[in-house]
Amino acid sequence: MNNTKKSPNNTSKTNLHPRNKHRDRYDFPALIASCPALAAYIQPNPYNNSDTIDFADPNAVKTLNKAILSHFYGIKNWDIPPQYLCPPIPGRADYLHYMADLLAESNNGVVPTGKAVRCLDIGVGANCVYPMIGHQEYGWSFVGTDIDPIAIKSAKNIVEFNPTLKDSVDCRLQKSSELFFEGVVKNKELFDLTVCNPPFHASMEEANAGTIRKQSNLTGQKVTNSILNFGGKNGELWCDGGENKFIWLMIKESVEMADSCFWFSTLVSKKENLVSIYKSLQKVGATDVKTIEMSQGQKVSRVVAWTFLTPEQQIQWAKKRWQK
Repeated sequence: MNNTKKSPNNTSKTNLHPRNKHRDRYDFPALIASCPALAAYIQPNPYNNSDTIDFADPNAVKTLNKAILSHFYGIKNWDIPPQYLCPPIPGRADYLHYMADLLAESNNGVVPTGKAVRCLDIGVGANCVYPMIGHQEYGWSFVGTDIDPIAIKSAKNIVEFNPTLKDSVDCRLQKSSELFFEGVVKNKELFDLTVCNPPFHASMEEANAGTIRKQSNLTGQKVTNSILNFGGKNGELWCDGGENKFIWLMIKESVEMADSCFWFSTLVSKKENLVSIYKSLQKVGATDVKTIEMSQGQKVSRVVAWTFLTPEQQIQWAKKRWQK
């Protein structure tokens, strides 16, 4: 049932997807040209052989994101409220590129592009990162949902102030923290793909401990107070039951969308959760499950994708929606 793929080995340092625009080291002069404010945060790396930023500084990280989004994706107006998640863009882009490959498997090896390809981003966040990258790279249209009204307001502002997104991204408030599709997906609405970055901690204490470990690794010094360099509110970082329960609830509800979505998918940060995820998917009757491993430097994660469509239904879905 499970089909695991590893991202291809290559000579690039990060092992990112071949189409990922962030495989090379940061070109800071080019990024500064796109976002002059970044210049204030540039500093020599510890070996004094290249430039970098202080990744333990939340303002530096956010400004780097602004520069990346402007330079690579043409997003000229992007900001997030204080303390909200500031996503590492290369890894987010990787997720979408591998999902594009998954769609291509049913489209004669060609990635389907354009607004006809519809994606549902569960937990779009204040940063709206998946819709931005997915639309700018492939022209896909997105519905982004979130349980946080402030996050939805922020995502809507990003869409509103970037004209290329305005007709292709719709942000909707999910009023229930226990639902994923009901209440935000409209009657007879179809999606080719869902994406999701689950909150992977089970408590605030666990989330703080993880942040302290990250800060200690970044600074090379023991840290006792957590400072979220990449930000993150409670709903973004942790939930009752953690990643495993969150994904199980999503899988359970996805059955009700069996005929309305081609591929469901989610990022899985904790490898030890895979066994229970596979059991859950078998229990609900998923017809195909794929696991795609991704790596960025020393960090390894994976995406699990599942569908309820039979092979014949998958072929017909692609013909009807993408091969016109």
